[in-house]
Amino acid sequence: MTGISGMTGFGRAEGALGDWSWSVEARSVNGRNLEVRFRGPPGFDTLERHAKASAQTRLNRGQVTLGIQAKRADSAVGLKVNQNILARYLALANQLAEEGATPPSADGLLSLRGVLEAPEEADDSEARAGVEAAMAVSIDAALDALKVSREREGGQLAPVVTEFIDRIKALIAAAEAEASAQTDAIRERFARRMTELAPDAPGLQDRIFLEAAALATKADVREELDRLTAHVASARTLLQQPPAGRKLDFLMQEFMREANTLCSKSATTALTGLGLELKAVIEQLREQVQNVE
Repeated sequence: MTGISGMTGFGRAEGALGDWSWSVEARSVNGRNLEVRFRGPPGFDTLERHAKASAQTRLNRGQVTLGIQAKRADSAVGLKVNQNILARYLALANQLAEEGATPPSADGLLSLRGVLEAPEEADDSEARAGVEAAMAVSIDAALDALKVSREREGGQLAPVVTEFIDRIKALIAAAEAEASAQTDAIRERFARRMTELAPDAPGLQDRIFLEAAALATKADVREELDRLTAHVASARTLLQQPPAGRKLDFLMQEFMREANTLCSKSATTALTGLGLELKAVIEQLREQVQNVE
């Protein structure tokens, strides 16, 4: 199974066919879903549809910008003279010259409307279709390069994410050790308080035991710690099952929910400190997960 991919990357491809040459560049940044923006040369309208379909087969998330810069050799786009229109202008010019007007110059005639025109694109439809197909191949190549770039980013991201997960696991273990001492701490605190307020109350020790037990039950964080441990295992599994970005995003919410509950139930300063540190590491992990495809 391949590792995770990032969502930031760059890919480029070049191509040429006949009188045409072009370059394709594909870039991507983070995004909740896959969004493809295309900019291509005029007259190649079907390329946008191909670019979006090609991106969807390779990528799952991210904002992708794909652009094509194309040019045609000057010799291929040279203008031609419309002989029929030129003949009409010459006939009119000769008539005016007989009436005393100045004969027109060659550059003057060529500047008249309709004398010079571009070659008919319809005559070159088959060649243009071939160029368009070749450009589509270059689009695929640029997107392939982009995917490789994103996978390279994922390779750099994976150990960072794993390190944060390891830190969370260590904090959970420390919280488990600290939580086991919560019952005694609650009992001692409650007994001290009750003794100060009503030292001669009948059945004080029994009441202290019952009330302390009730408080300890409310402050029991074993379920939160068990769920946090399960989330750590899920995160490790997801890293081996890309694309995992959306699922990891959701898992970060679950991590934070349990950490918040842990802090709210904490009865000792030490456990509260561990809970706050846990929340800080989860937030750092969340920031890294936002880069995962």
